[in-house]
Amino acid sequence: MSGLLSTSADWYLMRATGFIALILLTTTVGLGIANLARVAKGPWTRTVAALVHRNVSLLAVVFTVVHILTAISDKYVKVPALSLLVPGLSGYDPFWIGLGAVSIDLLIAVMVTSLLRSHLRKRTWQLVHWLAYLCWPTALAHSIGSGSGTGVDTGKGWSTVIYIVVGSAFAAAVTVRLTRRGRDAVTPLPASARRPAGYAPSATAPTETRPLAAAGTTRPRRNT
Repeated sequence: MSGLLSTSADWYLMRATGFIALILLTTTVGLGIANLARVAKGPWTRTVAALVHRNVSLLAVVFTVVHILTAISDKYVKVPALSLLVPGLSGYDPFWIGLGAVSIDLLIAVMVTSLLRSHLRKRTWQLVHWLAYLCWPTALAHSIGSGSGTGVDTGKGWSTVIYIVVGSAFAAAVTVRLTRRGRDAVTPLPASARRPAGYAPSATAPTETRPLAAAGTTRPRRNT
């Protein structure tokens, strides 16, 4: 009886930490996609947005580590530690566990390059950081597929609500990013920068203007 309770506790802890990690990953990826740290008005709000993004990312990593450890220690099924990094090595549920391994690998790549950002080219960092957007759907698919096995929480009302909420949050972040990009693309130039069509500066046009004569002075008259 105690062994069964222990096994159930391992399962519930593994699933609970997995759900929390998914929610945190959705939050940090959503903040990154919406680019709130850059578009926030004022240096104070930008700083807060950047701190929230970083701290939520760290929490997502912490809960992912706990999720991995509980998966390895689960006595009901045997999940080799290496299978959580290399897809296809798990004898139990190899496809869904493999998707989880892909998500973890992408998360590690993003985390390592973020720590080494000052030593990398900006373009290299950006390309790797974009992997976070692929990390999210694989993590979502892993969660849904893994929950359809032992324990069966996929399809329950509470888990369905979680999946709908995180999916809607991700879609909203993408919409904000695309909408803002569209606005930036059509933003008109300021009036001082606009010129009539076909305008070209004259080669003989003066490059500077001289100040008007001071009040009370007169110019000498030219002899005719």
